[in-house]
Amino acid sequence: MANHSIFDRYSDLPPLPQYQTSLLPSLVPGIPDKLLTVIAPIAAYWTLSMFFHWIDTKDYFPQYRLHTPAEVSSRNKVSRWEVVRDVVVQQLIQTVVAWGLGMTEPDDLTGKEEYDVAVWARRLRIAQRAIPGMFAMAGFDAVGLAKNLAPSHPVLAGVLNGGHYSILQTASADYGNLNSKPDFTAWELALAGALYWYLVPALQYGIAIIVVDTWQYFLHRAMHMNKWMYTTFHSRHHRLYVPYAYGALYNHPFEGFLLDTLGASIAYKLAGMNTRQGMWFFTASTFKTVDDHCGYALPWDPLQRLTSNNAGYHDVHHQSWGIKTNFSQPFFTFWDRLLGTVWTGGDVSARYEKARLAAQKKTDQSNQKITITHSNVADSATQGLRPYQDDKKNATDLSSIPFCDQEPLPPKGKAELQAAGSRQQILDDKQDGGPQVLIQEAIEEKEARSLLRREGRRRTASSLSQTEGLKGLKDRVTGSMHGRAGVLIGMESNR
Repeated sequence: MANHSIFDRYSDLPPLPQYQTSLLPSLVPGIPDKLLTVIAPIAAYWTLSMFFHWIDTKDYFPQYRLHTPAEVSSRNKVSRWEVVRDVVVQQLIQTVVAWGLGMTEPDDLTGKEEYDVAVWARRLRIAQRAIPGMFAMAGFDAVGLAKNLAPSHPVLAGVLNGGHYSILQTASADYGNLNSKPDFTAWELALAGALYWYLVPALQYGIAIIVVDTWQYFLHRAMHMNKWMYTTFHSRHHRLYVPYAYGALYNHPFEGFLLDTLGASIAYKLAGMNTRQGMWFFTASTFKTVDDHCGYALPWDPLQRLTSNNAGYHDVHHQSWGIKTNFSQPFFTFWDRLLGTVWTGGDVSARYEKARLAAQKKTDQSNQKITITHSNVADSATQGLRPYQDDKKNATDLSSIPFCDQEPLPPKGKAELQAAGSRQQILDDKQDGGPQVLIQEAIEEKEARSLLRREGRRRTASSLSQTEGLKGLKDRVTGSMHGRAGVLIGMESNR
């Protein structure tokens, strides 16, 4: 009986169209999409990296640098050749995994799109069956209202009647007999098309981004909180205290596989993407990762303006005072903010102040405070101390470092604890860290602060000079006008 009523309820659904599938043509003629999925992220990595390397060597935008070229050579503990070598090793591992992943995926087909849109339209029609019951719960008679609206608004009447559209019938010939079959409305097909072509893919990309951000945050954080994992695997990436673009994937091979390659593959699978969607996702992730390590706070870079997780935000994580903060990568910062691991000391370094002033001048936002690190210094005093409440107490080796070598100085509160824990991690890393890293960074910070003061004095002097020049011009014009006025008065008197 129940089965019979269910059959009656859905017996008037429009039929689904017939379809015939064929292989989807390659996006680039001659290169299968599965091969392109392997090639595109690597090509994206080196293309964007070489762009930043080009502007770096040509010194085109020095005002937006987060660090000077001298810092790159003096503070980094690894040569550029070693960086390129290890990146190539990781990309070879990435290629093998991507090819194996492609072999598990069916070939993308075309020809079924109209059918799939119709399936979504059917789901919309079935969802309308609940409308009369929902109206009845609120005390309204939807069916009676539909009868009154039918002559003037037949489509709206059909919606209120639970998706029963008496006006929508199409003729079809079955075995020589002319029959009438229900059809979809224009709004159902339009909304179904929007769901199929736009909303579902956007949801898939959203799921993939959340998965990869979650995977990378917790593994990345674990590699900093566990001393063995940090010194064995992750410290290699932090030989780059001053990041640059093509060092983005400079990692221990095991970490590169676990954190980047495996994380992106899991996100791709859980989101239910097809091959071409995966290609765009992997390529976008690569672009974002390179941009986060580029070393520039470019005000016109779209990737740095879409989210607060950008080069300035991630640069804090590479500094000796912020290495145990800002773990989120590559897209958004929600895990850092939810779990209290975002850096709370503001733009503590003079380097960031210089870049901020340049960006502010570029975007003409003189009344708006631009923060390179997307950090609010007030948070240091207002936020809870977790998970850094014991970091200053546990920083047992930090007391041996002179206070003058602990630059820049973080504000009191949570940022002070974050900096203490971060500097202790540098001291724990005997191979690539140690006291010399803190001393060198303090020297660079003092030089940056001195340069900023000199530039400030030059700007002040220039401003005073311009003011005096304008004042002198005003005096001369006023005097001239006064003299001219005297002549005119004299002429008037003579007259």
